[in-house]
Parts: sequence; C-alpha cells; structure tokens
Amino acid sequence: MTRQPLRLAILDATRILEDAGVPSPRTDAELLAAHVVGVERGRLGLIPLVDPDVIEKYRGLVARRAERIPLQHITGVAAMGAIDLAVGPGVFVPRPETELLLAWAIAVLETTPTRPPVVLDLCTGSGALALAIAHARPDAVVHAVELDTAALAWARRNADTRAAAGDTPIVLHHGDVTDRTLAPELEGGVDLIVSNPPYIPLGAQLDPEVADHDPSTALFGGADGLSVITPMVANIARWLRIGGALAIEHDDTNGTQVAGLLRERRVFGEVAEHNDLAGKPRFVVARRVATATEAARGH
Repeated sequence: MTRQPLRLAILDATRILEDAGVPSPRTDAELLAAHVVGVERGRLGLIPLVDPDVIEKYRGLVARRAERIPLQHITGVAAMGAIDLAVGPGVFVPRPETELLLAWAIAVLETTPTRPPVVLDLCTGSGALALAIAHARPDAVVHAVELDTAALAWARRNADTRAAAGDTPIVLHHGDVTDRTLAPELEGGVDLIVSNPPYIPLGAQLDPEVADHDPSTALFGGADGLSVITPMVANIARWLRIGGALAIEHDDTNGTQVAGLLRERRVFGEVAEHNDLAGKPRFVVARRVATATEAARGH
C-alpha cells in the first residue's frame, strides 16, 4: 500500500473549496486535514505521507465542505477562547468575532472588586461565552440563559464536558432574556453580563453556511435586528449591580443604535462602541453607574 503526499491532497482540496465559493479555502482545507490526521494545523508539515484510506476520508470531508456545510459541523468542534465546544445542527456556531468580546469580559473581571464575581451570559447558545469565562475564571459564579431547547441541550452537553475536565460548573437557565420575570434571584447581584443575541435584520443576505445551517432563532432580531436587544436592556439594568459591566454583540449596522439604547437609560454610563478585527462595529459595552432613583434625579 503506497503512502500518498498529504500536501498534494491539501492543494487539491483548496482548489475544490475555492471553486465551491468557500470564503477561506486554504485554511479550511488545512483544518480538515488536521482533523483527519489528528494533529494541530501548525504541525501538518510534520506528516508528509499518509495512507490511502486517510486520503479517502479526507476527500469525503472536503466534499461535504464544498457543499457549504459548516466546517464546525464537519469536525464537530468550535473554539472559544481557550476551550473547544461541541456544535452541530440545532445550535449557533460561535464566530471568531466574539473572541474580542470575550477578551474584554475577562479583562473587566480582573478589575472586579467582588470575589467571587457573578457573571450572566444571555442567549448562550452552545454555552460558548459562559464556559470560556468559567474556564478563565474558575472562581466566578457563571449563569447562562437560553430559550431554544435544542441549543440548551448543546449547552448542557458542553457544560458537562467542561465540568468533567475540571472547570467550575455553570448554572443553566431555560428562559427568554426579554422576560421581565426571569431570574429574580439575580436582581442587583451580577458583576458582568455578556450577550451574543439574535441580531441580524430580517432579509439580510447570508452565506449558505449560516442561512442553511444556523438556527434562524439564533440569527434574526426582527426587521431592524433589535427585537431582542431592545427589551433585553431593561433586564440587564435589573440584574447588574452598581459598578457592574455589560457587553452586547450586535449587527455591524447597529452599533450606534445599541449604544443609544444604553445611553437613553441613565442608569448606564461609560458606554463605548467596539469594532471587530475587520474594523466593523461589533459590540457595545457600558457600566451600571446609578440606581433608577438616582438616574431619575439626574445624579
């Protein structure tokens, strides 16, 4: 049985994926190869030759990716921060853009005076932000909310996996982040709230990987992309303690509007807009600076 060059198979895969319109054909070809041979992408050069059955398996995965099935559905894994998460049909695939929000959140916790800090992840999906924060800050008490039952099942699976790996368990809540009666036990007691909610405006043009595979309930936020964020802001004000911080990811057309929603509520201050690595508006941050009574008095 003659072994075959993996490098040539990756070149062929890159061409196939490029012809299929995959946005990052070389990267995806290498990541699929790394998945098949069981090494990190950066170590592929250490495996010059592989058996024919490996090449056959690799070509099968490449063919699936050429059909615009998400890479993460094929490998079954998506990364967030320092952890990997199980993902697949029925749950939103975490995006690299959210890594910036995660980095901001972890930095904020470094300056949080209360110990252990209480963190709340709204619209947790696979549990990505909640579990990445729990991994980075094992002293934190992390809560996560998800409405969709299929996504919640993925979050539970990931939470169980992380707990088995030694991370601090998180508290999962099945609920609607716009429900004014949700989680009353957290009122005024949360140090940090993060959210990657449904925020894409209806009618937006999306890549097949997103439109055909991510659940629509995790994608769309009404005609303007704000149907979840707008009512969620009132709950955020209810949950955050004075001095607590928040970060909301949003569509790149809505940074100014989301910042405006926070500025309109005078309990919030230090509102700031953040761009992603492509320079597009991606998330807004703020702090709870006053009680409702103080805000009404203009303090």
